Amino acid sequence: MKGFCPGPVENHRGREGGAVVYPVYSRRSKGLSIGINLFPDHKVCSFNCPYCEVFPFHSDRAFSLPVMEKALECVLAEAAEGGIPVRDICFSGNGEPSLSPDFQEALEAAGRIRERFVPEAALVVITNGTGLLKETTFAFMRDAALGGMKLNIWLKLDAGTPAWYEAMDRSGIPFDALIGGIRRFARAAPVTLQTMVCAVHGREPPAAEEAAWVHLAAELAESGGYGAGVRAVQIYGKARPAPEDPLAEALPEAVLERRAAALRAVIGTAIPVEVFP
Repeated sequence: MKGFCPGPVENHRGREGGAVVYPVYSRRSKGLSIGINLFPDHKVCSFNCPYCEVFPFHSDRAFSLPVMEKALECVLAEAAEGGIPVRDICFSGNGEPSLSPDFQEALEAAGRIRERFVPEAALVVITNGTGLLKETTFAFMRDAALGGMKLNIWLKLDAGTPAWYEAMDRSGIPFDALIGGIRRFARAAPVTLQTMVCAVHGREPPAAEEAAWVHLAAELAESGGYGAGVRAVQIYGKARPAPEDPLAEALPEAVLERRAAALRAVIGTAIPVEVFP
């Protein structure tokens, strides 16, 4: 079993070496997060964000559910032996997790292992939301969030306007279609909104974009019914190198705090809005 145990790292670069499970100290998780990578052989994503930290790579290590399960069990056992609390088990990796054909089976397996080893830890999926446009994925993630799995869904909302969406996410999926899917999902299940705020081509988000994002985030925060809606908002900055640097650049913390303050002024303090520069 020891051969399946990767050591904790300070960034996510081990994924590009074919890692399926990668322990990492996460600023947004505020402690040890156990990452699950469904794409150890190459990046698979429906976005092409200029700030993305995944460098070009190819590996001959295809995803294997048994390898994931053994590695996850081993890492959680070692964390327990060392008295290290695990904040979450997080599906992110080299792309959009919901695009993997192994997504549902892997998530269910991780949920079972979590219950055995660290039932107090969260189970998280970081998603750009494009998978929600597929009905089977929408239903699975909704049921996983509302049911016994208690899945935490960190849902990307980088832009409030089509122009900034094009600059930040560079996706072939139309902005209106994506936002429609996000609106529908937020009415059906709980989500955490996550927004990257950075400069692109030396330009920070314009005032009109910031205002549109605040309006959209507030609308989503107010749209949920019982057990659904926005549970938290994470505004984060560019903190890691990316292959396209300096196309995207970090902005001063004050810019991120301004965005958070603008949203709090509209939605109040019932929903936490956190800043991670």
